[in-house]
Amino acid sequence: MNSYPRIAIIYLSFHCEPYIDDVVSSLKKLTYPRDRVEFVIVDNPHPEYGSSVRYIEENVMPMSGLIIPHVTLLPQKDNLGFAGGNNEGIKWALDNGFDYVFFHNNDGFMASNCLEPLVEQMEKDKTIGVAQSLILLHPETDLVNSAGNAFQYLGFGFCGDYRVKHQNLNLPAVSDVGYASGAALMMRADLLKEFGLWDQDFFLYHEDLEYSFRLRVAGFRSVVVKDSIFYHKYQFSRSITKFYWMERNRYGVMLMFFRIPTLLLLLPIALVLEIGLWLFAFKGGWWKERIKVYQYWLKLSSWQLWLKKRKNIFKIKKITDRELLKNAVAGIYFQEKSVENPLVIYVGNPVMKVYFVIVKFLIWW
Repeated sequence: MNSYPRIAIIYLSFHCEPYIDDVVSSLKKLTYPRDRVEFVIVDNPHPEYGSSVRYIEENVMPMSGLIIPHVTLLPQKDNLGFAGGNNEGIKWALDNGFDYVFFHNNDGFMASNCLEPLVEQMEKDKTIGVAQSLILLHPETDLVNSAGNAFQYLGFGFCGDYRVKHQNLNLPAVSDVGYASGAALMMRADLLKEFGLWDQDFFLYHEDLEYSFRLRVAGFRSVVVKDSIFYHKYQFSRSITKFYWMERNRYGVMLMFFRIPTLLLLLPIALVLEIGLWLFAFKGGWWKERIKVYQYWLKLSSWQLWLKKRKNIFKIKKITDRELLKNAVAGIYFQEKSVENPLVIYVGNPVMKVYFVIVKFLIWW
């Protein structure tokens, strides 16, 4: 690489104390030229633990520009959520002329050569809109966390190849994915200027799915780059507690991106699934969260908000629904054995698979 593009690594700090030491250690070992990297910390105050600013000032800032890349700290008064917090970092990066933005999860850290493969592939192929690192679990570093996230055709998103052994993963150098995980993700500054920042109305979950789809309908690829490694101290139980945001935003994504005939075709199987989800919610104790989802979508203001988003998406949409569903998966695959449901595995998934085969045949628009 003759000229190294400038990269802003955006680290969304949210009670970062248990994780920041590993992050700093990884920054010390980065092989990408240090003078072409800025480490941008956006501190979202935690409702229980409060701000991490003092800890960062005492334990990270003294190393800024010396043994780690230069650090910029952007403290926030309120918790802006995942999308809102990252947007503060994006604004800073765009204002300061960076070429790429790398989103760095709070509870993960980079391999020393994480950045070079991402930049190399994105410089080589300008149709790549977002590029995800291959995310491995930590401390189980022989297991995959996400080799690109999977999109299920009714709006669900989950980690692709979760807990598959890294050595058994047969991936090309670059491969298209359902959508790219926001845990370790490279994006182009020029596309962020052209297509806007992350959607803050999502607050938590599916904002990375939405942005991958936003760029895809505009003609850009979402990929995973095999040689870019990121380690993630992932805990599935921590994610599943945010059931409300997952479900609310799932409906929102479907409404935003798919044409009415597609939604009508999917409606029968979606209604059947709703029954199963209620059983799942009662069993898991999330039925109150599910009621909140319904309450949200019964508000006129909610429909007005998401229909406006839909209108904006359809202004840039260049591909068909058939193309958008090309990388979708048919079934819902649980990420942990403890929450596997035989009804889903042996009844739900086979039925959804057959239905999806029929739907894909019928959708020609």
